Amino acid sequence: MIQQAEMVFMTQTERETVELGRKLGEVCVPGLVLALAGNLGAGKTRLTQGLAAGLGIDGDEVTSPTFGLVHEYSGRLMVYHFDTYRLPNDQSFLDLGAEEMFAAGGVCVIEWASKVAACLPANRIEIEIEAAGETTRRISLRAFGHREVEVLRAAYPGQPEVE
Repeated sequence: MIQQAEMVFMTQTERETVELGRKLGEVCVPGLVLALAGNLGAGKTRLTQGLAAGLGIDGDEVTSPTFGLVHEYSGRLMVYHFDTYRLPNDQSFLDLGAEEMFAAGGVCVIEWASKVAACLPANRIEIEIEAAGETTRRISLRAFGHREVEVLRAAYPGQPEVE
């Protein structure tokens, strides 16, 4: 059975969402896959900006890859930032070189990951962002796999896990 852990956070501002991402970025390891879910405007790109900052990348460089489909950023680890919102099927995602990027030793961040769930590795961190107010967000992080659980615990020490 694959090891799992879940943590839930409430952020009150975009800045807090970015900070949550930064803490995760600081402890990212090569080959990590982050699967993001949330409605338009929920904060997926904001969280990714924070993640990038934690990896030594200027967060202002990080933009939504909706029309480019995938952006690459160079920091302590490479970041491959996908947006699958406009992709018609799983094969379109694979055609972007997803499997090669999963194996490249960087960090893969996939927005709208549920659209390509069948293509994602079993070991990953799923991040769901839900609007709970104008700027308030409920952010659930679920880690699947020993390494992923350890990354989550290292990013947020002392944070209780959800049963």
